[in-house]
Amino acid sequence: MSTASESFKPLVHPSENPPELTLRALVLGSILGIVFGAASTYLALRVGLTTSASVPIAVLAAWAIRRKHGQRAVLEHNIVQTTGSAGESVAAAVVFTVPALIFLGYPLQIGLTTLIALTGGVLGVLMMVPLRRYLIVKEHGQLRYPEGKACAEIIQAGERGGTSARKVFIGLGWGALFKAFQAVLGGVPVTLTRGFARFKGAEVACDFAPELLGVGYILGYRISTMMVAGSLLSSFILVPMIVLFGSGLDHPLAPATELIRNLSPIDVWKNYVRHIGAGAVAAGGVFALVRALPSILSAIRASAGSLLGGSASQASGLRTERDTPTPALLLGTLAIVGFVWLVPLFHMNLLGALLILVLGFVFSVVSSRITGEVGSTSCPLSGMTIGVLMATCGIFLAVGWEGSAYSRLALMVGAIVCIAISNAGTCSQDLKTGFLLGATPVKQQGALLVGVLTSVLAVGWTAFLMNEAYARETPVAAAFSVPPARLAEASGTKSKSDGLEYAYVRLDRAALPAEQPEGTYLVERASGTARYLREEGIGAGRLQAPQAKLMSVVIDGLLTHQLPWPLILLGIAIAIFVELLGIRSLTFAVGVYLPLSSTMPVFLGGVVRWIADRRYRRVPDADDEPEGTLFCSGIIAGASILGILAAGLAFMDGFDADAGLHPKFALLMKQAFAGSSLTGLGLLALLGFLMFRGAAPAKKA
Repeated sequence: MSTASESFKPLVHPSENPPELTLRALVLGSILGIVFGAASTYLALRVGLTTSASVPIAVLAAWAIRRKHGQRAVLEHNIVQTTGSAGESVAAAVVFTVPALIFLGYPLQIGLTTLIALTGGVLGVLMMVPLRRYLIVKEHGQLRYPEGKACAEIIQAGERGGTSARKVFIGLGWGALFKAFQAVLGGVPVTLTRGFARFKGAEVACDFAPELLGVGYILGYRISTMMVAGSLLSSFILVPMIVLFGSGLDHPLAPATELIRNLSPIDVWKNYVRHIGAGAVAAGGVFALVRALPSILSAIRASAGSLLGGSASQASGLRTERDTPTPALLLGTLAIVGFVWLVPLFHMNLLGALLILVLGFVFSVVSSRITGEVGSTSCPLSGMTIGVLMATCGIFLAVGWEGSAYSRLALMVGAIVCIAISNAGTCSQDLKTGFLLGATPVKQQGALLVGVLTSVLAVGWTAFLMNEAYARETPVAAAFSVPPARLAEASGTKSKSDGLEYAYVRLDRAALPAEQPEGTYLVERASGTARYLREEGIGAGRLQAPQAKLMSVVIDGLLTHQLPWPLILLGIAIAIFVELLGIRSLTFAVGVYLPLSSTMPVFLGGVVRWIADRRYRRVPDADDEPEGTLFCSGIIAGASILGILAAGLAFMDGFDADAGLHPKFALLMKQAFAGSSLTGLGLLALLGFLMFRGAAPAKKA
């Protein structure tokens, strides 16, 4: 009996050899990667979330690259989106981790940020490649990779033209229009929320996010329902229970610093339930890893066989089976880890380098499988990074490395692994697209490395310049001296006020005069005198960087024995309970970790898929449903492009990314749409109806 992968026929036959890894495809992909990477950096700093850039880049590639005289450009389009997708994946991981340096008392340095992004991004590609034949080929039909499939549909539509292409572009127009009404014109709130007077703590919330509705349709009803079920557990059981039993307390309950009765439902979720969700995701990831062990062992055996004499698929000479040679992967991985260990800027030791190697590979497998199940947009990158940090800090504690002195080392390990697993997930999406199209894997893998190399500078410089733009330095009125021991271990940085070099020292109440607030000070090394109180741009005002704050809390909490273990263990217990019910816990755990506002639009998209499958008499959640997938792929692309445009407009004077183009214009919009929540619900219902109509079978001529 043939397997799904054996019977699958790609768009381009292995015997064909159309243009693929061309210079113009690499240049265009690199430019798009830089643009999308910079925009994603801003979005992640602003709200702690990003969406996959592969789909909009695929659409732009189909517009930009054309071939004459009947030549096929489909594989060239694929190289463009493969190269460009690296920017967004690296940006999200960098912003989720590296700014935690600031919260731990270290300056944000452009050189270090760029090197972290570079090493982690390259590692992600190198670690994913040996698993391609198992996660992408062998489990074709099991792991769905929704964005990867959407990219393939868009590129195929551009190749076929006609009705298929029109359906994509009609969806793109609708997605852009709905997103523009919210993100640019400010006609609808970002999140639609409704509380309950007699059910304290419970709250229904739904982001006005057309792109997430499209993702929900592609994921299907079953997976989207499992995700929203986890969020409903958080919003309607966990949060109300904490409010019910905690409102009578007359003192704050850790880890929150305020009374529970004074916290809003979302604050209760941030302070307590997110830790529970992190524990559930970590446990769900372990279960997924155990299930993946046979594939991992098979991949290791196949890679060892390739190292000794080459695999059968490589020997067959098929273009679609050519991967990067295993010796090159091994040497590249060891070279990157050795580079991290030996370069002084990282302050890395041998144990840390070994942890990067081991945890990077293990969580790259987990990330790729999660991405295959729920997609890049819904992949809990920060939850997996918390698992990495917990493992790293646990090993540090086991060898006696305690206290804040080791926090920087733990963050370096976590940041590089986070970027590696983020890029591994994106790499797997791209390789899935290539598998569906009939691309050459080794050329895609080369394009991914080019994308990492070109996008890391944009990501690093964007984070650094935005931090500098919003940073403030206040001269110290009454000069005081800092102990020499604190100066000896402090990093150096330049002041934006006078351009001179100072020691960057974080001081607590015990080391400060009574009139001086706690915080970071710029101190002259020669005299030991504090000159400026510095407030970084990231972590204050517009650039809250919520995920990076969470990472710093985890590191400090573990190494100083302050992590809320009871909450983490509750999450682990939830994952075990779900597994005992015979349900794979990871998708459910993702829902526990994500707020209901993020999973509700995904669920609504799944409901539209369920209705469309019943109305048009299709197999529920089938992979071979082209009509709705094409239309929703266009919606994802249009909404994503407009979301990035809104982020770019945020740099303009007078623009508020939450309210609209200009305060006066935003006021007019609010007056025109006084019932904006009802307006938002009506627009979501309209978009759902358009998705249902877009999923209708094509009429026969």
